[in-house]
Amino acid sequence: MVFTHDMSSWLSFNINKDWLEENISWKDFGTGVRLGKLKREEKCSLVLYDADSEVTVDAFMPHMHPGGEAYLVLEGEVWDDEGTYPVGSIVWMDKASKHNPKTRGRTLILVLWPEGVKLA
Repeated sequence: MVFTHDMSSWLSFNINKDWLEENISWKDFGTGVRLGKLKREEKCSLVLYDADSEVTVDAFMPHMHPGGEAYLVLEGEVWDDEGTYPVGSIVWMDKASKHNPKTRGRTLILVLWPEGVKLA
C-alpha cells in the first residue's frame, strides 16, 4: 500500500545546486541517476536521488524496502505502478514494499529508508 499527499500548494523549495555539488558525496550509477548520501545510522539512511532529464526509463532497478520508504519529490516527477508523484508529493510505502520507480524530467528526491533497500 502506498500513501501519498501533494503538498505543493503550501510547500515551496529553494534548492541550492552549488551547495549540493560541493557538500554531497554522489555515487553515479552511469544511468543518468546519482545517489547522494546525507546520513546513515545503522540500517536507516537519508539520501538524495538526482536524475537527469534524459534518464532512461529503466535507470532504477526493481527493489524492495524491508522497513518501508518515505520520499519527498523536490524537483521533477516520479511514477510507478501505484501512481504519479509530482513536485511536492510526499510518498510513504509500507514495510516490505516493492517497486520500480521511474522519473520524468530533471528529478530530485529526498528519500528515507528506515531499514535500507534491497534488489527485488
